Amino acid sequence: TCKACIDGGFSSVMIDGSSHSFEENIALTKKVVEYAHDHGVTVEGELGTLAGIEDEVSHAVGSYTRPEEVEEFVARTGCDSLAIAMGTSHGAYKFKPGTTPALRFDILEEIMKLVPDFPIVLHGASSVGQEYVDRINQYGGMMPGAVGIPDEQLRRASAMAVCKINVASDTRIAITGTLRQYFAEHPQDFDPRQYLKPARDNIKE
Repeated sequence: TCKACIDGGFSSVMIDGSSHSFEENIALTKKVVEYAHDHGVTVEGELGTLAGIEDEVSHAVGSYTRPEEVEEFVARTGCDSLAIAMGTSHGAYKFKPGTTPALRFDILEEIMKLVPDFPIVLHGASSVGQEYVDRINQYGGMMPGAVGIPDEQLRRASAMAVCKINVASDTRIAITGTLRQYFAEHPQDFDPRQYLKPARDNIKE
């Protein structure tokens, strides 16, 4: 898949070898980096495993990134940025309702000491905006207890070494909430151009 993206003209690709052993992850990531850099493409590696479901890949329990492995991983793979596991998770059910979500900033701070100024990435970092969750539930959906990463924690991370925050669940929730409301209020409409425009607008918002 990475090769197809690189050959297809992508300027950056991501290779997730986090389900492999440390040495296997290094070997896989290095292989992608060498091919990508030969084609002028940057590479994002991943160290540590996120819990939750991403596409068809599921991890019931995640494992935090070990800061002591980061320097060696970056040096041996040559990756241009690194996705780490510091408490985020895939999907819309990241924490139990009523709990206070807390990212492991101690992990991020230690990594920053070991690889200063190196670009860090957060996957599974959707804030799961309650406005759209409520809208989904109001118009026939069933998403009770969906809780994401608090915005203030994402802002804190982005003020540190985090240069990219992945929020796929947020865009999906915005689309779904918009479409459910639109179909309920405009049952006569059937043209995708009618309902996809407000969905796109809410993604941008």
